[in-house]
Amino acid sequence: MEKNRTRKFLQIQGFNLDDEALAEIGPWMRWPYVLCASTLTVGVLLASPAILWTLSAIAIATVFLPSHPFNYLYNHGVRHLTGTRPLPPGTVQGKFSCGVGGVWLIATGAAFFTGATTAGYVLGGVLVAMAALVATTHLCIPSMVFNALFGRKLCETA
Repeated sequence: MEKNRTRKFLQIQGFNLDDEALAEIGPWMRWPYVLCASTLTVGVLLASPAILWTLSAIAIATVFLPSHPFNYLYNHGVRHLTGTRPLPPGTVQGKFSCGVGGVWLIATGAAFFTGATTAGYVLGGVLVAMAALVATTHLCIPSMVFNALFGRKLCETA
């Protein structure tokens, strides 16, 4: 059951992994989200525009790069320690999600920067919850929104 749910959630993100790839790198597909969610949580807890805006730059860069910048860390480093294959290139759903997240991070950082801390914590808290969801389950709400808005079929890469 878990394998089917993971596969479905990854398909919502635009990935189509066969059984072998799913077993090998399925857990590692959470890598960029775990790093983002962790950094985001620290940025929100510290009410730090600098951390949030740096993370925003990383998220927005993802829109233009073949893969998430954190995937490069995995593909060129971690995977050699784990003996696993590289993570696949980004998808249009992932690029959309990171674009939305990047703008949201800018707004959250701006709220803290201007002293609107309640707004910063609310914006940041919602974003932390969404990042934690995808980091722990692979379920990406912005990918679902993208698929609904643009009528995308699952498993389309950028």
